Amino acid sequence: MNAPPTLPRYFQARLPQALELLKHMVELESHSLDKSGVDAFAAFLAREFEQRGAKTTILQQPVRGNQLKAFWDSGRAAKPVLMLGHLDTVWPPGSTQIRPFRIEDGRAYGPGVFDMKAGILLCLLICGAFRDAAAVPARNVVFLFTSDEEIGTEAGLELLRMTAGECHAVLCLEPPLPGGAAKTFRKGVGTFTVKVRGRAAHAGVDHAKGANAIQELCRIVLQAQSMTDYERGITINAGTIRGGTASNVVPDEAEAEIDFRVPSLADSAWVEDRIRRLGPLDPRCTVEITGGLNRPPLERSDAVLRLYGKARSAALALGIDLGEGPSGGGSDGSFTAAMGIPTLDGLGCSGDGAHAGNEHVEVADVPRRAAFLCRLLQDLE
Repeated sequence: MNAPPTLPRYFQARLPQALELLKHMVELESHSLDKSGVDAFAAFLAREFEQRGAKTTILQQPVRGNQLKAFWDSGRAAKPVLMLGHLDTVWPPGSTQIRPFRIEDGRAYGPGVFDMKAGILLCLLICGAFRDAAAVPARNVVFLFTSDEEIGTEAGLELLRMTAGECHAVLCLEPPLPGGAAKTFRKGVGTFTVKVRGRAAHAGVDHAKGANAIQELCRIVLQAQSMTDYERGITINAGTIRGGTASNVVPDEAEAEIDFRVPSLADSAWVEDRIRRLGPLDPRCTVEITGGLNRPPLERSDAVLRLYGKARSAALALGIDLGEGPSGGGSDGSFTAAMGIPTLDGLGCSGDGAHAGNEHVEVADVPRRAAFLCRLLQDLE
């Protein structure tokens, strides 16, 4: 194994080229619903991985963006390690014209740079280190990038589960917690759509003949939100509500989108059972409730903690104190953890502002994080 200082020096020397590559990646806009943009980004990354000696496969998708799989063959027979990321961002085309990539006060800014193009950059840097024999992984390494993570991973889920099922462990390159800490727990995330149908009537002439769908929906929303329990870690949030046509018409339709977050599958079952039992007080109204859990929780299991322990030891060997903690949001790592595969999330570059105008990564963390991940891949025997 290389002496600890070797990897930091290797990546530090390549930081200027890495930042140029990051700039280009940010400028290749890849909004979840922009298939052509995601496809172009996938094709670019495939060429970059191939230049670094990996074998790549672009998996064509009819509606969403294409997905990318790259494989580094270290000649080992053991199960590979999966490096997991996503190609898509929340930023629509044209965002980089409003907020162009820039480096200022040691930070690299730009739409999608923190979530999660800097994480993808780390994968390319690591693959380059393998090619240059600056690091030798203990196992084969699979790099997988889904194309619709930001909108639920519907197109990418089958490939994700199939790939992860063949792997020893999963390292997810989502942004870390503040201070660079890994994520050893994520809440499960779900959405319900509640539709109420009532009876329209003139609000002045025939008010009594109407059945107000908005009124019934509001009652249901209040009942749903009362299930929030901060001590248990359960939150319910009615995020959007629509209904009615005019103030002088008793509305016959109303609809709400309700987000819920839960710490465990048991809590998800508890929430879903109670939500689906909600109904109207006015018998003339009907209620339709659809949806449910979209991403399972990444529970802080013994397998997750053992993997974190190995990661912390690899980081300490390079003088990095890797912390750990929880996150209220979901990721593709939630799916792999629910499969029982040891998964460690939040291993991307330190920064802030995911999905916000101040989105950035700390430039100094790029070589440091790449060196740590290389060291971890060398240690995962």
